[in-house]
Amino acid sequence: QVQLVESGGGLAQPGGSLRLSCAASGIIFNLYAMGWYRQGPGKQRELVASITKSGNTNYADSVKGRFTISRDNTKNTVYLQMNSLNPEDTAVYYCNVIVGANYWGQGTQVTVVS
Repeated sequence: QVQLVESGGGLAQPGGSLRLSCAASGIIFNLYAMGWYRQGPGKQRELVASITKSGNTNYADSVKGRFTISRDNTKNTVYLQMNSLNPEDTAVYYCNVIVGANYWGQGTQVTVVS
């Protein structure tokens, strides 16, 4: 059974940083691309960043230069380092993997307030 468990969300001030983690189980982690999505209040879920099994990355324009996605295949974990946060980054952040079907974590809340 595929399971994704996010952690690391919380409150941050504008300009601050947070690091999200997503621990995966039930899959051969190093065979799959991983993604981070977010859903802000009243908004649709959107792709924030993705990383292929070989480590190639892709970012939404809104987070380029501020967020970094990485993975540690020895820990079956994908990370999202978020710097220079602003209130528009406030959202629930979800980890995602496609293994035949889409699998999602439970989400972790990130709130950026001054």
